[in-house]
Amino acid sequence: MNIIKEFKEFAVKGNVVDMAVGIIIGAAFGKIVSSLVNDVIMPPIGVLIGGVDFSDLAIVLQAAAGEVPAVTLSYGRFIQTVLDFTIVAFAIFMVIKVINRLKRKEEASPAAPPAPSKEEQLLTEIRDLLKQKNNL
Repeated sequence: MNIIKEFKEFAVKGNVVDMAVGIIIGAAFGKIVSSLVNDVIMPPIGVLIGGVDFSDLAIVLQAAAGEVPAVTLSYGRFIQTVLDFTIVAFAIFMVIKVINRLKRKEEASPAAPPAPSKEEQLLTEIRDLLKQKNNL
């Protein structure tokens, strides 16, 4: 029963929920970047190097024989995946850089001192009254 309680506390903590949201958004962002690379970046690059579609670049290791498909080394897809990764890594780097800059600004700006608690206010009033009484 104790394990269930510990798991519940772990699963409900904000960090776990934040991590899950981050993973979901990251997966969606990965799809966007893949589309950017495959549909926007790679076609012009393919045209520049002679109308080559990178996803078709492959080395045939063994030709197809009857029902058995060909065995290929698809290095074009690998190039696209490397570009996907590079773009995602750069985008994450830029986001982290902005977040760090904002954190530095928050740390640099002096925060207003917190308002005194009711207890501190009461003690201050008592002190002031005692000073007044002693001065008379």
